[in-house]
Amino acid sequence: MSVPSPGHDEAHSGVLGSRLNWLRAAVLGANDGVVSTAGLVVGVAGATGDSGVLLTAGLAGLLAGSMSMAAGEYVSVSTQRDSEKAALALEKCELAKEPQAELVELTELLEGKGLSAELARDVAAQLTEHDALRAHAEVELGINPDELTNPWHAAGASFLAFTVGALLPLLAIVLPPSAVRLPVTVVAVLAALALCGWSGARLGAAPPGRAVLRNVVGGALAMAVTYVAGTLLGAAGT
Repeated sequence: MSVPSPGHDEAHSGVLGSRLNWLRAAVLGANDGVVSTAGLVVGVAGATGDSGVLLTAGLAGLLAGSMSMAAGEYVSVSTQRDSEKAALALEKCELAKEPQAELVELTELLEGKGLSAELARDVAAQLTEHDALRAHAEVELGINPDELTNPWHAAGASFLAFTVGALLPLLAIVLPPSAVRLPVTVVAVLAALALCGWSGARLGAAPPGRAVLRNVVGGALAMAVTYVAGTLLGAAGT
């Protein structure tokens, strides 16, 4: 019976962790899309029952929110990527100038992870001989040089997740008959928020009950506040 190598397990663990992070980000993006668009269309519904106005407001909120999420994610991840590239460049320079000092540093880092002094020296020497920059990037900086964060991927994922989440309250407010559109929207939104809360908790290996409750209460409060505000503005003829 063959035994999988530690490197093989670690590779799969890293890929799995990366995928889970993307999934959590997608759930959060969809959750933001649901809450923000639901708050907008319910608020407008409190002021007017015109389907055209509701559709226009919902589409404007969807586009504004998705573009804002994408732009924010792009800027944030671009900054992270620039920092990673700068750290790698500095490490490469240090390796060229003081290779022995960097070898000692790598040895100490490996000792700090639980290796004996002798084993840490041997491992550090072998890693340095194989690929010194990669060794320091992974052990010292926690960076995989082949998998730097991609701002375009992050922006696209945020845009898509927000859009998918925002479509639910938008369709729920404009498709049903006017007499039931508000309760249909509220029920659909709260169900979606419960699902987002449960999914996010499960992906993070956390108890889902509290996450679902927070999501549902927060969404209900957002819709209640915007509906009251819209009703007051509508009554005032604004």
